[in-house]
Amino acid sequence: MKQLGADLVEPQTPMDSEFSTTKALASGTDSDFGFAFNDQNFSDRILQLEIIPDLPESEIDGGDGSVTLTEWARDRKRRREEIKKENEAAESEGIKLELVEDLSIPQTEETLAYDNQDEEAVAMMEDCGEDGGVHLNDQGEDSPRGSESSWSRDSAVLRVSTIHISSPILAAKSPFFYKLFSNGMKESDQRHVTLRIHECEEAALMELLNFMYSNTLSSTTPTALLDVLMAADKFEVVSCMRYCSRLLRNLPMTSESALLYLDLPSTVLMAEAVQPLTDAAKQFLAGRYKDMSKFQDEVLNLPLAGIEAVLASDDLQVASEDAVYDFVLKWARIQYPRLEERRDVLGTRLVRLIRFAFMTCRKLRKVLTCNDFDHDVASKVVLDALFFKGETPYRQRALALEEANAPYRRLVERSYKYRPVKVVEFDLPRQQCVVYLDLKRDECTHLFPAGRVYSQAFHLGGQGFFLSAHCNMDQQSSFHCFGLFLGMQEKGSVSFAVDYEFAARSKPTDEFVSKYKGNYTFTGGKAVGYRNLFGVPWEAFMAEDSPFFINSILHLRAELTIRQ
Repeated sequence: MKQLGADLVEPQTPMDSEFSTTKALASGTDSDFGFAFNDQNFSDRILQLEIIPDLPESEIDGGDGSVTLTEWARDRKRRREEIKKENEAAESEGIKLELVEDLSIPQTEETLAYDNQDEEAVAMMEDCGEDGGVHLNDQGEDSPRGSESSWSRDSAVLRVSTIHISSPILAAKSPFFYKLFSNGMKESDQRHVTLRIHECEEAALMELLNFMYSNTLSSTTPTALLDVLMAADKFEVVSCMRYCSRLLRNLPMTSESALLYLDLPSTVLMAEAVQPLTDAAKQFLAGRYKDMSKFQDEVLNLPLAGIEAVLASDDLQVASEDAVYDFVLKWARIQYPRLEERRDVLGTRLVRLIRFAFMTCRKLRKVLTCNDFDHDVASKVVLDALFFKGETPYRQRALALEEANAPYRRLVERSYKYRPVKVVEFDLPRQQCVVYLDLKRDECTHLFPAGRVYSQAFHLGGQGFFLSAHCNMDQQSSFHCFGLFLGMQEKGSVSFAVDYEFAARSKPTDEFVSKYKGNYTFTGGKAVGYRNLFGVPWEAFMAEDSPFFINSILHLRAELTIRQ
């Protein structure tokens, strides 16, 4: 990853006298020197651009906006893959893919020429002799002009463009050009600098050079701006990367463009200047697909970067974290049919986006036996989840607060349709379970005047049950009040006779106080409870001095015992 923190890199070696104005130029990075662009009266060097043909099947038209984002992305990705294949082939033939050292350039981190193999190979050449001296070919090897190893490369040049440049202006904006101009070029006959680029890069590079003078761009289409952004990344012009990022953020965002921004080369994605653009793309996808059930087919077809953006959101409108886990497995099995690849993606990328701590114990057991996860990975996430579940509510909130600003918020609860519960089960001397349900004051506020919230399912004697909290009318007094109910999930004609008790923590002791006891023979889909659990109107229940909210949390407990 390149450390791009500023447009000007402070040198660790003395600057040439001709660069005495560089700092002054850099201090006014917003100054407009557009009048000096390609003007020999204000230039001290000549930049020669050797234009070579694009890679096969390239469809980029130079950035005039006549291609769609999809075509742009497809072509760019194809060309990156072609370059990777070329480099791999070169390595297999013993070709060295690094910059040569014998260029009279001190071999330090500050003076090494910039090499980005994730992009199209760029040959940087310095004329320093009668015929231009030593050149770097596309693999980074030195080859004198006219030698046997370089004749095929030179013959492929379509044309040469000559541009008058001011080295202090370019050096002030780009560490790449600063290193290039400070490598010993002092004589008058060494003022020519040659860069070899693909034809599709020419328009973007010209835009970039003009920006370094004028701090503005004429390009306005997404494809053209992305070309300039990638050129700015290659030549380390941070101010232009930031400018392109801002312009792209101001354009209407679509799912297509958001996914494209997240699929840029890794060097671009990791640049701080582009972070606001990628953040905006992630927020767009998270907002568009927050209700995954409405766009299930679309979400299942999202690439990895897209599904990561969706799953990272706290605002997913899902029934429970169990549903998130099931969806991730379904997506992974579709996108990665090969088990080895699926395990790798799940274990290294997606496991950190599933909030196992809020899954039911019943589902966690299934994680341990799921073949899609590596056993060690599954064991660790389940163990961590169980430890979290075993913590006190205060400690849980403290742990969640510690990771509030972390990239992956594993312990932050989403807004589930079904509220998570804690369950303690007993088999002896009787089958029994104790269920704890916590509701925030805000959640209770939203229940008025006729809302309800359901808990996740829990099990007793092999049968699923749930709790539901209601705001309803008291039948006797005709005022709104808080009610709590216990229901059995519908499953055939099975009936269960259950003793149950509802309790809630109350001030000043903060201990659980029993509110209602009863017994009921459940059949599928039936529920029983108490319409006014606390025996007070809604206004008294929700009052600031209400004894039922402790640190803005309502703590409820239900005990269920199967009757003998």
